[in-house]
Amino acid sequence: MQTEHLKVTGMTCGGCTSAVTKALEAVSGVSDVRVSLVEGEVTVQYDESRSSLDQIKTAIKEAGYGVDVPLEAYRHQSKGGCCS
Repeated sequence: MQTEHLKVTGMTCGGCTSAVTKALEAVSGVSDVRVSLVEGEVTVQYDESRSSLDQIKTAIKEAGYGVDVPLEAYRHQSKGGCCS
């Protein structure tokens, strides 16, 4: 199992966290998803023999959000995004 911590941009409400969670849970091999609206990040655990980081990033983007890695590079930057 592989664990990734990703910075997700554009999340502004509980509906956003639900959308990201659902998108990631639909990726083959994903076993655990934890989304933090306050921190603007997601932790995802997946079977790297069944999916890849690129597939996970694509799922987030297709749900309508931005994604960056590594998370640690963004710890001291401000968050962006707002509801439309």
